[in-house]
Amino acid sequence: MEFMRKYQMKLIFFPFLMLLGIFGNPMNSQENIGNIGINENRITFGQSAAFTGPAGELGKAMRLGIQAAFEEVNSSGGVHGREIHLIHLDDFYEPDRAVSNTRELIKNQNVFAIIGEVGTPTSRAVVSISEEAGVPFIAPFTGAGFLRDRDRFETVVNIRASYQQEINEMVERLTQDRKISRIAVLYQNDSFGRVGYNGTMNALNIYGLRLVGASVYPRNTNAVKTALYDLLIKNPEAIIVVGAYEPVATAIEWAHKVDFKPIFMTISFVGGNALASILGDKDFPDVFMTQVVPDFLATDSEIAMQYREAISNFNPGESYGFGSFEGYLAARVTIEALEQCGREIDRECFLNKFNQSDEINIGDLSFNFGEFDNQGLDEVFLTKLVTGEGFVSVRSLLDNPQGAR
Repeated sequence: MEFMRKYQMKLIFFPFLMLLGIFGNPMNSQENIGNIGINENRITFGQSAAFTGPAGELGKAMRLGIQAAFEEVNSSGGVHGREIHLIHLDDFYEPDRAVSNTRELIKNQNVFAIIGEVGTPTSRAVVSISEEAGVPFIAPFTGAGFLRDRDRFETVVNIRASYQQEINEMVERLTQDRKISRIAVLYQNDSFGRVGYNGTMNALNIYGLRLVGASVYPRNTNAVKTALYDLLIKNPEAIIVVGAYEPVATAIEWAHKVDFKPIFMTISFVGGNALASILGDKDFPDVFMTQVVPDFLATDSEIAMQYREAISNFNPGESYGFGSFEGYLAARVTIEALEQCGREIDRECFLNKFNQSDEINIGDLSFNFGEFDNQGLDEVFLTKLVTGEGFVSVRSLLDNPQGAR
């Protein structure tokens, strides 16, 4: 009899518990319509990135561009009637925090995809989590080569050119424009820095050159003086710097204080606005940065004009920059893939849009993906630090664009 009473109680309470959503999937159709991260009115994306610390401005810039593009489409009715939303969590540019954030976004926040992860060490730590869950990993703000391995990662969608492509451009410009052969590298001691170091070695091999020096410093610190002094005694003509904007700025400032003035070349991850802001109005005549998106101030570019309008509408008075332009392009490509899938969107259809050989056109900019190519853009652009203006587009290391803006 006791058994029967317990069994009857289960029959009474089990349907009630199911309605409350205690057992597994909620009964509320607004929460889930056959696909994680999508309901009748919304598609939710997640971003784990640095919003504070030595790389915080990079995460803020990516987030700004993504949000501006999402707001742009939402103000026009969304994608097939659904608004696009972003949940963003700060990982401080620390892999452990990036892991916990990504698990939170995927398992508890039920996002459709991860977008705009910032950094190589953080991306390396979390991409397998996203891959295992079948969650698209879109537009990480890094040019690391391992993310471009389609056989290894089927859910990764890269927007930007690789770090190897950026460094190849640097070495080509140094050797061809200035006839420089004595090149050193200063890099942070982690996976990002090692990618930069190896990329420099590969690029120098093309021209039959060897590094005259290499020095490292700890990630997430500004402790670069000792590392830079180790390079000073090697007397390089140019230094390729692979790090975040704060230690890069410290290295440039300290070098000039001791009258050590090689050409400084940095990759796009440093962040043009952030580095220029720290260096201020002081004169640093030979500081260059490669970029992986076109000039955001171009007046003859449809997509650049759309970007500026979107930023101004979303946050009037906000500065434009290469970082937020990259975030905007990442979001626009994402929105286009969602549009092409129609109302019955799922992750398989979304990812298939990047497995095809057809172009994805955003304004007057074309992104080319394919079965064996998960990277949309390949072009690298060169910019030079101009006092009072920031990083300005140039064609070679011989250009002197004073007053270009």
